[in-house]
Amino acid sequence: MKRRNFLKMLPAAGVTSIAVNGFAMRPFANSRMASILADCAGVQDRVLVLIQLKGGNDGLNMVIPAANYDRYVALRPYTHISDAAFIPLDNTLPTDSQVGLHPSMTAIKELYDSGWANLVQAAGYESMNQSHFKGTDIWLAGADSSAGASTASGWMGRSLQALYPDVVGVPTIDMPDPLGIQIGDPNTSLGFHTETEHQNVINLSGQDPAGFFSLIQTIGGAPILHVPDSDHGLELQYIMGVEQSVNLYAQRISQVFNAGSNAVTTYPNNAFASQLKTVARMIKGGSKTKVFLCQLGGFDTHSAQVDSGDTSLGTHADLLKTLSEGVKSFFDDLQQLGLADRVLGCTFSEFGRCAKENGSFGTDHGTLAPMLIFGKNVKPGVSGTNPDMDELTSDNQLKTMQFDYRQVFATLLQDWLGANPWVMEQTLFEGFTKLKFVEREQRVDPACQWGGAPLLVDQFRALSVFPNPAVVGTEVSVEHQGGAPYPAMITLHSLAGQLMASRTETIQPGANFFYFDVSGLPEGLYIVRVQNARHGKGEVAKLSVVRGNGGRW
Repeated sequence: MKRRNFLKMLPAAGVTSIAVNGFAMRPFANSRMASILADCAGVQDRVLVLIQLKGGNDGLNMVIPAANYDRYVALRPYTHISDAAFIPLDNTLPTDSQVGLHPSMTAIKELYDSGWANLVQAAGYESMNQSHFKGTDIWLAGADSSAGASTASGWMGRSLQALYPDVVGVPTIDMPDPLGIQIGDPNTSLGFHTETEHQNVINLSGQDPAGFFSLIQTIGGAPILHVPDSDHGLELQYIMGVEQSVNLYAQRISQVFNAGSNAVTTYPNNAFASQLKTVARMIKGGSKTKVFLCQLGGFDTHSAQVDSGDTSLGTHADLLKTLSEGVKSFFDDLQQLGLADRVLGCTFSEFGRCAKENGSFGTDHGTLAPMLIFGKNVKPGVSGTNPDMDELTSDNQLKTMQFDYRQVFATLLQDWLGANPWVMEQTLFEGFTKLKFVEREQRVDPACQWGGAPLLVDQFRALSVFPNPAVVGTEVSVEHQGGAPYPAMITLHSLAGQLMASRTETIQPGANFFYFDVSGLPEGLYIVRVQNARHGKGEVAKLSVVRGNGGRW
């Protein structure tokens, strides 16, 4: 009998928070993940880079509605981008999807022409909140206006906690890195908060030839005994949690940074580009961090958004140039480093700007706006059509949402990072229709989706049986050490995810053995899954079916 190793549930890093290469950085990690099958090994190396455009980015001047240009000009007689100035994106698109890019975004046009960019039109949520603070909280929480004050956790934190549920609080051999890092902002993002606990927080600052030095920041004074039951109280609780900081990741962060390098030496000389440059260097240095959150601020353009003499110039133009050139340098760097297959990027902002200008060469708070997706494995194009500028709200806001922003994040989590349905449920993104901006052949196959649902059994393996010709099947062994019996669904799948066979059994304490007749299956690799029928949680193993002489295995 030849045994096939079952998938090990690898322990992951603990949780902490940081700043590196001159930037405040917040690392967040939760505990463990299911090891990916050898055939799915690339999935566990994938990285998501989120770019937060702080202040409310004007999507209409970033992605100009060329198909409805006259209406756009009528709403913005002094702030519109001239049709002689904007960059036509793609004349092969349908007429209602024809758009122009702001003239400062030549670098993004180059990415698009290379097949490395997708624009998601009119993204947001119903009844968008136009407050910077509450609007930001909603996007980071993965919520909407109906959430009220219940934004104590973030979707990034929930997803990482679901992928790695058993927080151990320290780096491990298998997962030495924080699973999430916030860079460019010393204030911890709500996006990384979890439902059950707050993370240890560390700030690293400065750089010298020997590496980095750490500065652990604590809050002085006695702890607050009576915390008010309010949003302010939640923040106080978090700050008190920060006080218990420990330097868990300083050495590892320094190691991966020093081990890494950048192939592109011509990054723009600004803080945003340096954030991305640091991310590329850390990935090259061996960082296993899953989610990086970068920031670019200044998008609250109530006045001087455009130059009064030339609307292609001004504050917004400078910001879009910074964004575009930084992103292009980052992906050029990844390509030259041989890492481009591993990374996707995505922009988001708390809201767009009002469809109608405000009379101060600027625009006020708005609602819907496009999101940009970047990467070698992006399916290029425009998702959706030009926003409907003939159907505005009473205060001249875009009204018709084309995509809920959670559809974008859900797609990135499942199709790119490979989150299984249980993780999507825990993240609160289940039920959101995914988009098609990840190239088909790069979308994670359902057979390779993973998540850190708690182990149901202490040992689980699938065994190939040979050489007895009378035995034409495989044995599934489940060792349940303690606890009550539970109903389980045992299923056999092809690597493409096709269900080949299934049966329902009761798992009893102790050793359990179940037999599958696989005489009708062709030679190859298969997946056996044991799943708790009550909770939908389980684990999988790889089975090799090998035909031998005389019908032997």
